[in-house]
Amino acid sequence: MRPEEIIRRKRDGAALDPAEIAFMVRGLTDGSVSEGQVGAFAMAVFFRGMTPAETVTLTEAMRDSGTVLDWPGLAGPVLDKHSTGGIGDNVSLMLAPALAACGAFVPMISGRGLGHTGGTLDKLDSIPGYNIQPDLDLLRQVVAEVGCAVVGQTADLAPADRRLYAIRDVTATVASIPLITASILSKKLAAGRGGLVLDVKTGSGAFMRTLGDSRALAQSLVAVANGAGVGTIALITDMNEPLASAAGNAVEVINAIAFLTGEHRDRRLRDVVLALGAEALVLGDLAADEAEGRAKIDEAFASGRAAETFGRMVSALGGPADLVEARETYFEVAPVLRPVAAGQRGFVAAIDALAVGLAVVDLGGGRLRAADSIDHAVGFTRLAGLGAPVGGDDAPLAMVHARDPAAATRAAKALRAAYTVGDEAPAAGPVVIERVGA
Repeated sequence: MRPEEIIRRKRDGAALDPAEIAFMVRGLTDGSVSEGQVGAFAMAVFFRGMTPAETVTLTEAMRDSGTVLDWPGLAGPVLDKHSTGGIGDNVSLMLAPALAACGAFVPMISGRGLGHTGGTLDKLDSIPGYNIQPDLDLLRQVVAEVGCAVVGQTADLAPADRRLYAIRDVTATVASIPLITASILSKKLAAGRGGLVLDVKTGSGAFMRTLGDSRALAQSLVAVANGAGVGTIALITDMNEPLASAAGNAVEVINAIAFLTGEHRDRRLRDVVLALGAEALVLGDLAADEAEGRAKIDEAFASGRAAETFGRMVSALGGPADLVEARETYFEVAPVLRPVAAGQRGFVAAIDALAVGLAVVDLGGGRLRAADSIDHAVGFTRLAGLGAPVGGDDAPLAMVHARDPAAATRAAKALRAAYTVGDEAPAAGPVVIERVGA
């Protein structure tokens, strides 16, 4: 079997058989297929697509390119969640411990941010001592004893994906639904799943900006995951404004802790957490239906069990044992804190969420290239949502947390440009737009 023949067949629109796909993935993993050949293969898939059966085979082969975890002896189901990325999306920090508090076990393999979207690992990096890449023995121990561990991909999990993604990134083939599907699911399935809920974003701050594109991705992810034997549903959620009222790294962890303790819960953020949590509990047979699942997740927050579980997870992975109780002690504070004035009185009529994310990146809180460093202290808090009254000293668009005055001024200008203020508040739409099931 020769890689150039497989590339030619896909270039000409043929459906590849499992042996051909397995050959390409082996070559990805051991380096016997060159970068040029991998790039050509990715471009052929980009233009010709893959059948559902091909995408399942590619996903499973990439999953099996490294260690595939199993979880024998656990007293409950193994569940997980994945988001396609957005602004102010810190859902994982609340959802993982809430699911664990309800009897699930959650080994959540998360990623770093790239471009305008924030990454869960970058947020967790702002916690002193937190080990985002534990070895597999520690990962197993924390999941078994605490119930959840939100960590990064180790070298053992889906190594074929790391090489394929790096080549896709430099060959303009990232936006291929079969390749996105295989990339997301190979990592998730390698960590050993019993049930998976997917948060597929749509809108100005999402990678898939139209509902049609988001629906196509959600349908592909659900079909392939279920085809690989993992019960999966997807929720398409709105990303036409930041999900939380904070955007950055440390500021989003602080926002998550406030949510866990009940000090402050952004309405749209709560809606997404409860919806995803309910679906996950039904998948894991921990709730009979969506209503019971929502009630159980809600109770995990109200009782304090979710907050306690989050604190135990942080401590077990090397972070401060009293982070929840004494969070102001541990997070670096940006030197400059300023309100961002709206410039006029009125109501927030529209938000360019992409521009908000890029303003965080410009502050130093995100990266445009994988090698870029992150300033965990910077970002925005008190972000006004759609329909919020703004104007005057008492109602700014946000508070900017910056490293120096010049950065604060640039960020304030960018944020004002991202917001449209009108005379009337727009009608509020649902944050959960659509459910995609098997």
